[in-house]
Amino acid sequence: MAFKLKVSAPFICMMILVLATGSNGGGISIYWGQNGNEGTLADTCATGNYEYVNIAFLATFGNGQTPMINLAGHCDPYSNGCTGLSSDIKSCQAKGVKVILSIGGGAGSYSLASSDDARQVATYLWNNFLGGTSSSRPLGPAILDGIDFDIEGGTGEYWDDLAKYLSGYSKKGKKVYLTAAPQCPFPDAWIGNALKTGLFDYVWVQFYNNPPCQYSSADIANLEDAWKQWTSDIPATNIFLGLPAAPDAAGSGFIPVNDLTSKVLPAIKNSSKYGGVMLWSKYYDGQSGYSSSIKSHV
Repeated sequence: MAFKLKVSAPFICMMILVLATGSNGGGISIYWGQNGNEGTLADTCATGNYEYVNIAFLATFGNGQTPMINLAGHCDPYSNGCTGLSSDIKSCQAKGVKVILSIGGGAGSYSLASSDDARQVATYLWNNFLGGTSSSRPLGPAILDGIDFDIEGGTGEYWDDLAKYLSGYSKKGKKVYLTAAPQCPFPDAWIGNALKTGLFDYVWVQFYNNPPCQYSSADIANLEDAWKQWTSDIPATNIFLGLPAAPDAAGSGFIPVNDLTSKVLPAIKNSSKYGGVMLWSKYYDGQSGYSSSIKSHV
């Protein structure tokens, strides 16, 4: 005997809503630029694994220094050798990947001497990498999607001013995305104040090289407690879990794929601010295949 089940439209709508909100899928952000053997930027985006690519790094700027990009073995900025990356950047953007310039890094020479210095750096970034114009754009004419603050040295002063000045350029047309890569101990020693501005779209917190707040095989509590503090206290659109893409990509903090997918992600994905996973870096991800292994779970 056959019978028809009559399902009301509101019930169907409710089921769709539950499915949509229950999945809370995220994206993967990757750092590219610090190893000449990691493949091209275009190839990185062509993998389809990444929603965000951070070009690392503009390592010298501020305090009267001539800004200089450092892309390791990829190209020589001193001879304008990195301008060819424009076609790669446009290729990435055509695939829907946001391409962001990361400023700072673990070994750079950078600091901001004053609010006016922050304004000058913002103007430089706008004219040379974003929607402005300059006769000497290091990466050529392509317009990047935003600026990533990977500040791991110098002082904690005036980064909030830099964020405000950069954010102001969004009023000129194309939105300037602001992202940041703070360390997981809260608040971050360098950009803690800047993050309070609420101007940052994506914050990929480094849950590695920081034992007090990173994952260990015996204990997820430290990471989970830090995650809750970051997601509750930082007014950003999305918070990402920043991880090494292989055991040798960092001193500590690597999470095996099975642990990440069965323990860690289920514990943090219920946050409304969950944005996904950030990986350091493309070179190590290419060696390990980590992003391919976790993509369907992120």
